[in-house]
Amino acid sequence: MCKVILFVALVLMSPMLALADAMDDCATSKGDAAIAACDQAILQNPREPSFYFFRANAYFSKRDYPLAIPDYTKAMDLDPTNRSNYLNRGNAYTNMGDQDRAIADYTKAIELDPTSSDPYFNRGNAYARKGEHDSAIADYTKTLELDPQHVQAYNNRGNRYGLKGDHDQAITDYTKAIELDPNFADPYQHRGNAFSDKGDHDRAIADYTKALQLEPQNARVHNSRGNAHMRKGAHDAAIADYTKVIEFDPKSARVYTNRADAYGAKDDHDQAIADNTKAIELDPKSVDAYDNRGTSYRAK
Repeated sequence: MCKVILFVALVLMSPMLALADAMDDCATSKGDAAIAACDQAILQNPREPSFYFFRANAYFSKRDYPLAIPDYTKAMDLDPTNRSNYLNRGNAYTNMGDQDRAIADYTKAIELDPTSSDPYFNRGNAYARKGEHDSAIADYTKTLELDPQHVQAYNNRGNRYGLKGDHDQAITDYTKAIELDPNFADPYQHRGNAFSDKGDHDRAIADYTKALQLEPQNARVHNSRGNAHMRKGAHDAAIADYTKVIEFDPKSARVYTNRADAYGAKDDHDQAIADNTKAIELDPKSVDAYDNRGTSYRAK
């Protein structure tokens, strides 16, 4: 009799153990393993919102946003008070380019928890992608009220101020970001852009140089520093930077025309012609390359 009871107990417990394993794997596994575990957990308990949430996160990690969104939505239906569902669905929408729906979800997350900085920051990013600079600035400012150490919020707010033409305020924000994280390359690059826009090319070059110390293979910063050198008349330094860009991005027609300008300024017209010719090969519609090559031919 004892053996029979023991056998029955094991049979009754095995689905519970299987559910416990599926629940654990659903919450802790990654990618396809998490999806499979969450599938099993949902089959056994379809009313548990966390299973849909974790499966959505797994889809999100695979950048499969069209499958992540319905799962976040189902999790919301089952638990409408969990701000994480709205926050993460907003992230999925923004990655799909649907900023309006993303903003709506971030706004709901804020309603559920107005003390969290994340939905303000993410909503600011969505507004920024829409080109709504003032709304983005307001959200980044709120982010910083809630989290004064938020380096990226200072950096991103600086970007918005820069696009509005307020370069001094942008520089203030980038400087604060650098104070908080001196090893973060972006604010050096962006502050360099702001200094360049103000005509302060020496400070721009100093910031670009610091950014390149942190990210030596950043082609965009090399190009920007090359432009700053050109504006100062330092043609050899500009050529060196443009050459570096070409090493990283040999299919960029624009950088060949930039380097051609530098060679032309040095009266090295043969090299300028060669670079403009390469730019035309890469972009046959480049009016600048044709025009500049013609100028170099005439100068010879």
